[in-house]
Amino acid sequence: MHSPIAVIGGAGRTGVLITGRLHEQGRPVRVVSRTPQRAVLPPGVERRSADVRYTESLGPALRDCSAIVFAVEPGTADSGPHSPETTVYDGVRNVLAAAAEGGRRPHIVLVSQIYVTRREHPMNAYGRLLDWRLRGEDEVRASGLPYTVVRPSWLTDGEVAGARVRLEQHDRGSGWVSRKSVAEACVQSLLLPVASGRTFELYNEPGQEPTDWAPLFAQLIPDRIPAYTAPVY
Repeated sequence: MHSPIAVIGGAGRTGVLITGRLHEQGRPVRVVSRTPQRAVLPPGVERRSADVRYTESLGPALRDCSAIVFAVEPGTADSGPHSPETTVYDGVRNVLAAAAEGGRRPHIVLVSQIYVTRREHPMNAYGRLLDWRLRGEDEVRASGLPYTVVRPSWLTDGEVAGARVRLEQHDRGSGWVSRKSVAEACVQSLLLPVASGRTFELYNEPGQEPTDWAPLFAQLIPDRIPAYTAPVY
C-alpha cells in the first residue's frame, strides 16, 4: 500500500477537487483541515484535524505521507490568526518542519497565486497578502525538499475562459483559471517528475483540456535553486 498524500486545506473548494482527483487516480489521500468533517469526500478518504498555524497538530497529521499539497486559504487580516503572515508564511514553515521530521522527503505542492511579485498591486493591501505568499514560496524553494509551486490566476468555479491550459513563468500575465484545472495541475505535479523544482502560473484559454501534461511541464525553466527529482506515486 502506498503512503498517503496529504491535502492540507482539503475541505476547501479547491482542496476537495484535488482530493477527488487523487482518489480517482487510486492514490490514498489524507485530508488535513481544521474542520475535515464538514467536507463531502469520496468514501475511504482519511480525515485528520490539524491547523497549520499551530505546530503541535501537524506532526501526527502528516506522519508517513509521501507527498503534501498545501491549499490553504490565506485570510486577509492585517495581523493575528487570520492574516496571510500567519497562514501562508508561518503555516508553510510549520508544514515544512513537520514534513521533514525523521529525515522524510515528501514532495510539496504549494498552491500560491499570480501577482506575488507585484508588490504594488491592490491585493497587497490585504494584510500584505502578496508579500507573504511570496515569502512562503521562498521557504518551499529553499527547503531542500522536492517541490512544485503552482500559481493560479483568478479562480473560477467553471471553465469560463475555456478548458485549455497555459503555463507561464515570471509572473507577467493575467487571466482566469478554473478550480478544476488547478486541481489537475496539482495532481499532475505529483505524478510527473518533470514538474519538480518548477514554479509556474496557470491560465485557461479556449480549446480542449490537456490529456498529457508532461510537455507543458517540460517547457518550463527549472528554478535556480537546485531541483530534486520527485518520485512517481
